[in-house]
Order: sequence, then structure tokens, then C-alpha cells
Amino acid sequence: MKNVKLYSSIVTVLVTAFVWAQQTPAAEQSQAITIQGATAHIGNGDVIENSTIVFEDGIITAIGSTGISSKGKVIDASGKHVYPGLIAPTKSLGLIEINAVRATDDQDELGEMIPQVRSIIAYNAESKVVESMRPNGVLLGQVTPQGGRISGTSSIVQFDAWNWEDAIVKEDDGIHLNWPSSFRRGRWWAGESRGYRPNDDYAEDTQAVQQYLLQAQAYGDGNDTSINEGFKATQGLFDGSKKLYVYAHGQKEIIDAVTLAKESGVQKVVVVGGYEAYKIIPFLKQNDIPVLVRQPHALPRREDDDYDLPYKLPKLLAEGGILVGIQNEEMSNFQTRNLAFYAGHVAGQGLDKEKALQLITENNAKILGIDGTYGTLAEGKSATLFVSNGDALDMRGNDLEHAFIDGRAISLETHQTELWKRYSEKYELQKEGK
Repeated sequence: MKNVKLYSSIVTVLVTAFVWAQQTPAAEQSQAITIQGATAHIGNGDVIENSTIVFEDGIITAIGSTGISSKGKVIDASGKHVYPGLIAPTKSLGLIEINAVRATDDQDELGEMIPQVRSIIAYNAESKVVESMRPNGVLLGQVTPQGGRISGTSSIVQFDAWNWEDAIVKEDDGIHLNWPSSFRRGRWWAGESRGYRPNDDYAEDTQAVQQYLLQAQAYGDGNDTSINEGFKATQGLFDGSKKLYVYAHGQKEIIDAVTLAKESGVQKVVVVGGYEAYKIIPFLKQNDIPVLVRQPHALPRREDDDYDLPYKLPKLLAEGGILVGIQNEEMSNFQTRNLAFYAGHVAGQGLDKEKALQLITENNAKILGIDGTYGTLAEGKSATLFVSNGDALDMRGNDLEHAFIDGRAISLETHQTELWKRYSEKYELQKEGK
């Protein structure tokens, strides 16, 4: 009897795993594919009406409106729209599945200065949260550790893979630094008012960061034969092979962070958040600093801010000549699937719609350093793209019919679509009295 129960339990686990498993990753592209008749949104601000796109072996071999012959399998996309795959930076996608279940949370490690922590080795390619990105066109992302002062090292992946090794697009691309704030909220439990007040520890905290970076640079320049994994992981910052992603919002914090990083020998800095970056555009341009702004679907951070500042911030920076992209800093991972709608919201603030698309395609690709392969539709670049029945930046039109990653036709089925089908059939049967 015990054996019967044991076997029953094993079968139940296996069946459950099979039912809820991620869709099987697509096979390598085996024949040429042609997409004809769609309006092609290139991702760099340009549009090609009635386009023809041909790709083989995962690479776009031809794109244009005239003079291009179809090849292989032909997809008639007349009246539809084709876009490059959207790119989601600075998120812990694939590192955490259920916030309340500690065993599924690998986004944070113990310690304050831990650049040696590599997010990619904890990336779960079978994450249902990652899977839910694809039906909205989000096909690539930067898997980023969280917490601490220096959180660790990120990597960039594509969202259709058997494991983290298969998923890698760019390994160990950058290190993430949570810059101290010059203000803090009052500690009500200590009798302080709840409003903001100067952070008395700001100078000490920033000095600690500077000392760490200077020591790391000295470690790389010196003859010390001892091994310091943290310092070793930062060496790419000083030769330009890695970027430093600094999370900062206030203009003082941004200026201090960029200045300190440059003085410490860091070659490439990206500001993440940048709520007050619009106030220091000349400084950012002078230092060639791109900005990844948080999602526009947010409230103002302070009472005296314009009510629509979060909505229009990307437009202000873009019009000021800053290389700007959109990320999803303060929202849950699953809401990253709304990336297209964030760009649509910016278009609603007056930015040209193709320029708004550029914020989550070419610009994000440039900021992450993968624009040679991804981010736009062009000959020689990866065939990572999708076909939508309508405007992808509008939730009423974002309805994907096909999606490809490196030329592979990926599944658009997810846990959510399976549930939708199951329960829609249930209620249809009830209507029929069955």
C-alpha cells in the first residue's frame, strides 16, 4: 500500500510538472522565412510601408519595400505591423518566481559590496514570469541582481532557452551600484516626522563607495598576487569592457555618482532612474551619460513636482539630446511585460511614436551594448522580431501573431493563455448546459 501511494505521488508530480512546464524552446531556423506586406517599424525612428523582410539562419538577409524577392516560407502580414524584439533592462527576471517563497528568490545575496555575484548562473530559463514577457513582444532582457550597495554583475539574455547557457546574449555586461541618497525619510518609530530630511550618513556612504572603487583599480594595477573576487570582478569597469549602472534619482546624487565614478577610473557609466536628470542635461551630455528612466506609469516623487513629470521625463531627456531608454525600476517583474505600453504612454505625451518605440528597442540596445546585433530591423542583424495585428504600443492593438528570436519561431503560449483557454471552455460548456 505504501508503494502504491509513493508511485501515485511520483506520477502526480511528473504530470503536474508536464502540465505546467514552460513551452519547449523553438528549434533552430531550418528554412528561409519571408514576411510580406507588413508595416515595418525599424526601431530607429524609420518606417517601411508594405515591407518585405527575409531572414535565414537567424539573420535578416534583406529588408525593404521594393525589389526584394520572397524566399522559403512566406508569411502574409498585409495590414499588420512588424517590430524588433523589445528589450527590458535592469530587471531580476528569471531570478525570482514567487516573492513569498524564499526558495524561488535568487535576486539578492548577503553583503554590501558584492560585484562578484553573477546573476546569470542563477537565471531560470523556465520561469513562468519570463515566459509571460513574450506575448507582448519583450524578447530580451538584462538579468540584474538586486540589493546591497554594489549588487553584483548582470548578463543579457534572450527569452526562449533550455537553460542559462543557451539564453546568454552578452555575459557579465555590467555592475550595478545603488547610490546613497542625500535625503532620507523620518523614522517615525524614533519620534521623527515622516517627511524627508538630510541623510547625515551620505558623505560617509559615498566615501565608502569611492574607496572601494579606488582599491579595486589599484588591485588591477598592482602586483598583489592574492585573489580578491570582488576586486577581480570590477576590472572591466576600468578597461571599458563593463558598464557601471548607477541607480540615482536626485540631481546631486547623479552629479556626485558620475563625478566619483569617473575620478575612480570607471570608463562607462549609465544612470538608472534619473528622476531629476532633466535638470542637468548639459552635465550628462558633457560626460556622455545615457539614462534608463523608470516606467512612466508612476506618481510624482515629491509634492511640488509636476503631476505629469514621470510621464514626460523620457521626452524631456530625448529632446535634450540624451540617449535615453525605458526600464521598469520600481514595479514587479511581471509588469515588465507592459514595456511597450510605457513607450506608448510617452508617445501620448507628444514624443513621435517611432521615437518612443526607439526608447525600448535601439536605445536600450545601445545602452546595453548589443546594438550591433539587436534593437533594429536591418540586414545582417538578428531576426529577433514579432508581427502584431495592430499597434504594439497600444494595449488595444498589441496582439502578436508571430514572434522570432534569432530566426526561431517561438511559442506565444504561456501559463496565462493556458488558463484562459481552460476556463473559457468551461464557461462555454456551462452556457450549453453540459
